[in-house]
Amino acid sequence: MKTSLGIWAFGSMVTRFVPGGYQPQWAGETTAGKVARAIEGLGDLVDGYEFHYPQELSQDNLDAVRAALGAHDVYCVASGMHLDPLFGTGGLSSPDDRVRDEGIRRTLDAVDFTAEVGAHFIIWPGIEGYNYPFQTPYKDSWARFLDAIGQAAQHARERGVTIFLEHKNSEPAMKIFMRNVGMTLHVIHTLRRQGLDNVKVNMDWQHLIMNGENLAEYAALLAAEGLLGHQHANSGWGTFDDDNMVGATAFMETLELALELRRVGYGSDGERLGFDLYPYTEDQVGAVRRSVLQWRFIDSVAGRIDEAALREAQQAKDAVRAYELVYAALGA
Repeated sequence: MKTSLGIWAFGSMVTRFVPGGYQPQWAGETTAGKVARAIEGLGDLVDGYEFHYPQELSQDNLDAVRAALGAHDVYCVASGMHLDPLFGTGGLSSPDDRVRDEGIRRTLDAVDFTAEVGAHFIIWPGIEGYNYPFQTPYKDSWARFLDAIGQAAQHARERGVTIFLEHKNSEPAMKIFMRNVGMTLHVIHTLRRQGLDNVKVNMDWQHLIMNGENLAEYAALLAAEGLLGHQHANSGWGTFDDDNMVGATAFMETLELALELRRVGYGSDGERLGFDLYPYTEDQVGAVRRSVLQWRFIDSVAGRIDEAALREAQQAKDAVRAYELVYAALGA
């Protein structure tokens, strides 16, 4: 399975407590510089890269970034509205027509750019939501949000672009509208009723873990619906969007996901394992390298599990036998 990496793993690692970032030495580095540093350190461990538009990749720096990429590609372009204070209280769902129109315009521009570079488009609507009870007219806000996503999907379909929707429960909006898999499917099925079938799901592992959403189960459900579009691999403690190294925590859940991805043939149609990491204080190249290598180990363990015997155990709901097989694959 090919891989991709969000270039934001190579930033200055800003937080609200340390606005300058825990790694301020990278604050002035260009996107092309980040790409060059990543490729120098990672080589062929990563096949392609992902960028926010327009903050990390745009027409202004496309030639320089392409030169730095060399044989690597731009696999995904992601909407960057959450990085602009204009959209602090929402963009696609904003009750202010001026702000919403600008949000839609930027989203459609991002789709055009995505088509130009031959990539997929990620919409993570982290600023579409609210912070307080009584703050938001829910029905109206959801209608505006769904309409805007529909406009983006129509625009993308006309240009041969697939959209990946990515949910998250909180941050930057404290209550993001599209905050779980169910709400994401509500958006997708609303679009399907309109004849728009070019929208799938980007499973950000820590976002699911934060919700108590079992990785393997949702991968199986989404794959059965033809909606398993992309993966953002990471790990975390389960209460915040840590974006830690793959397999650092939630090891068994990640191993079960690896097995399920094998079962559904994920990657056989060109899908990739994307890495969405935020190494606050760690060496950035090292954290990505370790994530890729740890994923390879986890996936190799999944490949050693006796599939026929496990299916028999699952048919009997025999957890003891299932774990005998899992630990045998681990070498016990």
